Amino acid sequence: MNIKRLSYNLLFVLILTGCRQFKALTSQDRSASVSVGKKQGEKKVRFLDNISLIPGRATSKHAAIGPDISTKKTKKGDNLQMPAAIGPAGDIERADWLQLKYAIMLDASVEKLHNVNLLKIIDEWWGTSYCMGGSTKSCIDCSALTQVIIQSIYSINLPRTAHEQYNYSKHIGLEDLNEGDLVFFNTGGRDISHVGVYLLNNKFVHAATSGGVMVSDLNDSYWKARYKGAGRVYSAAP
Repeated sequence: MNIKRLSYNLLFVLILTGCRQFKALTSQDRSASVSVGKKQGEKKVRFLDNISLIPGRATSKHAAIGPDISTKKTKKGDNLQMPAAIGPAGDIERADWLQLKYAIMLDASVEKLHNVNLLKIIDEWWGTSYCMGGSTKSCIDCSALTQVIIQSIYSINLPRTAHEQYNYSKHIGLEDLNEGDLVFFNTGGRDISHVGVYLLNNKFVHAATSGGVMVSDLNDSYWKARYKGAGRVYSAAP
């Protein structure tokens, strides 16, 4: 009886040990199959159009359509780079810069400043000191400046003085002012003693006794009180 019981116990131990080993083996097999499955799955993955993904960007074997634009992290205070002007460097880039400069000054959009030659000559004479009877870059008076601008831009020769220019021009209303028209003022003494060239948005360029060649506003209280009229000039007397 004892021998029989001992035999049963020994058989039970053998069966129990075998079950544990079998469980361990099946666990290893399952893990291996999962790993193999992942590797096989990775081999089957293909990106569309040979595009590969890298954190922050995408790359492809095909060339990009359009300009190559790269982004950079900028530190505080760094200036953003604007695209370069299209076309040859030099005059075109200067024209773009003048349009932007005077668009701010004249409170106008860049597209409205299409007469770049006018901007160039204003910028050329900008800040030149005022002196009565002057006509050079050392100093110039108001009527000499209008002579220079009108002759250079419109090929029209004006009389020398502001009063003569007023009589020479065809008088127009304030609401009819266009670029290149003349605006006249009485700043003391004679009936017409000051003249400037109208630009746009009530702005005009002139040689002022206070600041030389500059741009002022017709709505400024000083000039509004002294405004006498406007005139349009032609290649021959009207």
